[in-house]
Amino acid sequence: MDGCLYRNSVTSYKSRYSNDKSFDFIIPLMVLLFLGVVYVISLRNDTGYVSFILIGITAAIMIYWVRVLKKMTKEVQPQYAPKESETKNWVYDLIKGENEIVFVAEVPGPEDQVTVRLIEGVLYVRGSGHFSKEVPIETTPDMGIHDFKYRNGVLTLRIKKLEAL
Repeated sequence: MDGCLYRNSVTSYKSRYSNDKSFDFIIPLMVLLFLGVVYVISLRNDTGYVSFILIGITAAIMIYWVRVLKKMTKEVQPQYAPKESETKNWVYDLIKGENEIVFVAEVPGPEDQVTVRLIEGVLYVRGSGHFSKEVPIETTPDMGIHDFKYRNGVLTLRIKKLEAL
């Protein structure tokens, strides 16, 4: 139970002190520092044009460091991250027997979103999340899907000759 409390305190620490909040603290501090330097330089009346040059240099340095801090605190998100289904090769088993063909594959989604069709020797498999695959199968025109089972993300089909009614 102590581990749970520790984990929660670390999570709350991260949410309270993120980079964005510390950046919000640093910018006003830098502006106050800049204004202090400008005030000190403007108090010296005997410097003339030198004070304007120093104020300009101070302003340029402050702008540079604000940009550096913004880049440091900015979280970069990749523009395109491929989905797991695009990076993972889809693997299926096709077991051919004398009278039937057994097809076994992983298909995402609940059972009500999984659809299967066998049309002219091509097995069309669809699941959730835009999952769609086509598998060529050597069948005869009188063969069809005899048994459909879907459990724990695994689809099992039995393809047999259909009996004439």
